[in-house]
Amino acid sequence: MRLNEYQVAATKTAIYPHHGEQDFGGLCYTVLGLVGEAGEIAQKLKKVLRDKGGVLDFYAKREIMEEIGDVLWYISMIATELDFTLEELAQINLNKLASRQQRGVLSGEGDYR
Repeated sequence: MRLNEYQVAATKTAIYPHHGEQDFGGLCYTVLGLVGEAGEIAQKLKKVLRDKGGVLDFYAKREIMEEIGDVLWYISMIATELDFTLEELAQINLNKLASRQQRGVLSGEGDYR
């Protein structure tokens, strides 16, 4: 499946305030959802440390992957709210990383290095 195909399919399941209006409300909702789902990944990982001594078994990996899928859904909706495709987003990111690599600044801090 291509990223844009996923985005189109995921958008068909999107039910949230201001969906598709491309205003602050839809963007705010999706960004908050993304942060919540990222927190759920952290919680799952924390419980692996606490309850399983840091051993990632099949079930823990599966639970984390399901949360990553939810993160992907929210990223897709954020891109949609901003009128970008996931493939455009991926290309923009790869271009940024290639530029940093060429300039020898992959590590370090700052958005504009």
